Amino acid sequence: MNLGILVNEGPYQHQAADSAYLFCKAALAKGHQIHRVFFYHDGVNNSTRLTEPPQDDRNIVARWSKLAQDHNVDLVVCVAAALRRGIRDDNLAPGFRISGLGQLVESGIQADRLVVFGD
Repeated sequence: MNLGILVNEGPYQHQAADSAYLFCKAALAKGHQIHRVFFYHDGVNNSTRLTEPPQDDRNIVARWSKLAQDHNVDLVVCVAAALRRGIRDDNLAPGFRISGLGQLVESGIQADRLVVFGD
């Protein structure tokens, strides 16, 4: 199955980012494909390389970057939501790219399912 993922919440204020990441890992382990992960609203905060969690805490941004690298997953950040939160190309973590809502629409059309994490 080809899955599209939508993440609407930030990495440390809500469990949606953790749940989405773990869902992607499990789906890939079962042989499914991830068409794209689209980060929207506060979910764009998952993409900034400026995040520095304490050493004893999980690094959600680094997890997403590694997922993109290891499995060639397309990580797309909504341009309007990103700019509102000070996220630009020059402070994106590896594996992320900024684009518009058309990428979300395309994912909804091309994927077999679009799974939403967060409000």
